[in-house]
Amino acid sequence: MNDQLRQLPQIEAMLAYPTIGALVDAYSRDETVTALRLTLGNLRHTITKGDPVQLPDFAEDAFADSLRKVIKQERRMNLRAVVNATGIIIHTNLGRARLAPQAIDAMHDVGLNASNLELNLTTGKRGSRYDHAEALICELTGAEAALIVNNCAAAVVLGLMGTAMGRTVVASRGELIEIGGSFRLPDVIAQSGAILREVGATNKTRLSDYADAIDDNTAVLLKSHTSNFKIVGFTSAPDRRDLAKLAQDRNLILMEDLGSGVLFDLSPYGMTDEPVVADILKAGVDVVMFSGDKLLGGPQAGIIAGKADVIAKLRSHPLLRALRIDKLSLAALEATLRLYRAPHDPFDTIPVLKMLSEPLTDVQARADVLAGLLDGLVATSVMPSDAFVGGGSLPQQGLQSFAVSIAHSDMTADALADALRHAPVPVIGRIHQDQILLDMRTVTDAELPLVVDAIGQAHAK
Repeated sequence: MNDQLRQLPQIEAMLAYPTIGALVDAYSRDETVTALRLTLGNLRHTITKGDPVQLPDFAEDAFADSLRKVIKQERRMNLRAVVNATGIIIHTNLGRARLAPQAIDAMHDVGLNASNLELNLTTGKRGSRYDHAEALICELTGAEAALIVNNCAAAVVLGLMGTAMGRTVVASRGELIEIGGSFRLPDVIAQSGAILREVGATNKTRLSDYADAIDDNTAVLLKSHTSNFKIVGFTSAPDRRDLAKLAQDRNLILMEDLGSGVLFDLSPYGMTDEPVVADILKAGVDVVMFSGDKLLGGPQAGIIAGKADVIAKLRSHPLLRALRIDKLSLAALEATLRLYRAPHDPFDTIPVLKMLSEPLTDVQARADVLAGLLDGLVATSVMPSDAFVGGGSLPQQGLQSFAVSIAHSDMTADALADALRHAPVPVIGRIHQDQILLDMRTVTDAELPLVVDAIGQAHAK
């Protein structure tokens, strides 16, 4: 072991080899040194473990080629495309909503060129970035006015800071939600400068609980859609219309954090628990906040829609500049919203809606095709599975789906999953009973060759 360790050359000496000097010229000294350290470190670790090692000829082209692969690996983008085979359509860890091609085109056009982001082309004077999509949002939701910030959490903070700073916000205990990343609504309320007044119990809150909590310092009645959990059994909550009347009678603002925010009724597809934004506003809610990158199917954004006087107050708040949406996200959002208008069918053009509405027979057919393509590489079987919307939406409502179960005779499920994650285009599935499940509801036909390539490379190792 010690003899082999002594045979490992010094990095400075290796840099003098012509083959490695060529790498310095092609890339850089720093990148070449990093590749040498990684490679020598791996060799040193293998030797000290006592495993048999055949040391390479460090001056030859073959070793330089191995370093070149390391350098190229290090040069790859950290943030890159993967194949989502988890069956979770809006997967937060995998970037949430896929964008429609029209949204990508809009981002490319605005990013590659100068744009009228804050220029009114009609008057030639300075315009507002918020005007580009406001009319579309109002058309699709029935809101009087709308505002867009960089995410839904920012929308909640701005909404509360702009309407209730230093004053009381009344909210039900059963709706004081926590979402991913330890984002807790009570903490957000505190950060906004408002004072939280909790009412009711975890499972039951009555209209009278809200009414009894109102005093001269109250500014907002706050509802939050519990999209990522559900309380069942002995429960009750006041109807939004009754809360709206209470707020109107007491000259208060009724605000609702919807989270996901869906623009069309999803009940024809078996999803009945996600309220439509337009219906919330029709019920009398003054302001509603929702995400752009969940069920709407667009980019990350926080949309605030509702009464014009409240939106005007938020639009003039100094915090808005820190939370404003960037031009690329705004372009993608406008393009996505336009796909909700005729002659487009959003369930055909917006990837999130297309995936959740795709006929089960089509999903099964895709699974059958993949299983056939994998024949001879791994053991496969096509089996029913449950997919989910994800993104904190509809946690109890699964979507019927089909998955391809794969198993390798020489690899554990964990080892195979690791190999798939390290493919040129990583494939992310889920493990069930020591097998990898690749759910076909979240895999497109165009991605099947990528899955086959990833499994083929894993099989060859």
